Amino acid sequence: MCPDCEDFARTVLLLGQLALYADTLGADQSFIETVGTSLAASLPEPPPGTFQPGYDPTDGPDYPGEPS
Repeated sequence: MCPDCEDFARTVLLLGQLALYADTLGADQSFIETVGTSLAASLPEPPPGTFQPGYDPTDGPDYPGEPS
């Protein structure tokens, strides 16, 4: 596995574990917001082959409540 692939996989795993922690009773919301933001910002580029050729992550349906 390439070094960036390993970093990407580890960061995604940590984000998933943080999401599970966020659903526990008494979870520290300040910790979740701080660590979640930091983990998301530290995500490296996805490994080659993660998305189809020509995939544009900004092309898709609008999110509810956001202007078109």
